[in-house]
Formats: sequence, structure tokens, C-alpha cells
Amino acid sequence: MSAAAIDVPTPPSKLVTFHRVIPFARLPQRADRSAAGMLPTRAFRYCEPSTTASGFGYYVFPAMDFSLRFDGYDILWTYPGIGEWLPIPKMGGVQAPGFAEYFASVAPPECAEYAPPMMGALQEAGYMQMWCGLMVRTAPGWSLLVRSPANFGRPGGYETMEGVIETDRWFGPLIVSLRLIKTDTPIVFRQDHPMLQVQPIPRIAYQEATLNNYELVPELNQFQPNDWDDFYDTVVRPNAMVDRPRGQYATAARKRRAAEDGGRPPKDE
Repeated sequence: MSAAAIDVPTPPSKLVTFHRVIPFARLPQRADRSAAGMLPTRAFRYCEPSTTASGFGYYVFPAMDFSLRFDGYDILWTYPGIGEWLPIPKMGGVQAPGFAEYFASVAPPECAEYAPPMMGALQEAGYMQMWCGLMVRTAPGWSLLVRSPANFGRPGGYETMEGVIETDRWFGPLIVSLRLIKTDTPIVFRQDHPMLQVQPIPRIAYQEATLNNYELVPELNQFQPNDWDDFYDTVVRPNAMVDRPRGQYATAARKRRAAEDGGRPPKDE
């Protein structure tokens, strides 16, 4: 299979549509090339790979402010105003406050009793699933990679399990699996801090035929003349300059991206 044979679907006018289901959930927003200020200034100015990864996709936030506590076996939760820790059952999960009643009042009768839970504990100790209060549709042929926010650093107390959801075919709660790694310490989730970053990817990008289309070059002496030419332009020429300008890769990549976007540079540049 050659690269020329890969037919990446062209998205229509709306690549991703977010549906807010829990009425007080925070709406998603475009991811930020500075990782919401987490990137050092020098990385933001000169490290184009980091800023591109940071800005790829959309931030998704917890449906509400709450805290978790894991004792090594059971998971409990609390939220402002409740004044106690409540267990999260391994079957059925827990609802966001007042959501089941709201859902029943809006949904058609055949759906009214099926309000999705906001979170639930899994059978494996310390593992759970969490819902952000959203459902998502993507354009035909596009899926969502669900992961922790890029370049934010490791969150306190839990790890996010990455997943790819074929949201052009499956319309349900946008759920993520978490592994709690701290015990007997409150793990805080706030609506003003992104919990996830979702990134649209064409389904063909992770199909077996695509991923099996690769080649290995095991020895340096197998470099072709064009490989050495490109190495010279990328590594040797810039380092041989007496006054080497900084951020050459970033400058070239931004100019190319602006040209591909119709001459419009990104908002933050």
C-alpha cells in the first residue's frame, strides 16, 4: 500500500459537534498552543512540535467540581455543599446532582429512565470511568482520540487511560477511564481545569493496512544520497552558521501552515 493510495476523508463544514447533556457542565474549548500557559516561554516561541501538539484538539472539562478518595479498595466522592463522602458503587455508578430528574423531564418516554451516570467504579481496584457531561459527533470517517491534556504535566493522583472512539458511528456519553494512584488523599477535579484533550483523527490513520505500511532502515550505511542531503539541510547547515537564527523549524512550519490555511496565521502568532 503506497502513501498515494491513502484517501483521507475531507471533513464537511463541521468536523466535530459537541452536545452538552448535563446542563451545568462546562462547554469544551479549542486547545491552546501554549498549553493554557503551561509551556515555558522559550518552548512556546521556538518549539513548534510542542505548540502544535498542545493546540491539536479541544479541551474537555469535568462536569462539576468534586473530589475523589481511594482507600486501596473502595472509591468515594464528595462535592461542594454535600458535606460527606459518598461511595461510588461498582455497579450502576452515581449521577450528577439533579441530573436524573432533569434528563427524565426532557428525554422521550422510552429514554427517560436511562440517564447516563457521571462516574462509576470498575471491578479492578482503583479503576473507574468518568463522564464529562457531553456527547460528541464527528464527520464521517473521523474518530476522537481521548487523552490527557498535552504538555500539562501529570495530573495529581490519577492517570488517564487513552482511547479512540469512533464518534461518527457511536453517539453516547464521552467517557474516559481513570486509574487512581494515590490513597487516602483527596483527588480534586475542578471545572476551570481541563481534564481531557480530544483530538479528531481520520479513521484510516489507525487502520491495520495504514499502520503496516512502514519500512525499517537498520544501518547508517544504508542512507540514500537524499537522506544525507536532508540531514545536511536540517542539522549541519544551521549548526555551521556563525550567527545561527533560533527557531528555524518553527518559522518554516508556521509559514507553511499559514499558507495552507489561506494565508491566515494562528491567532496566537
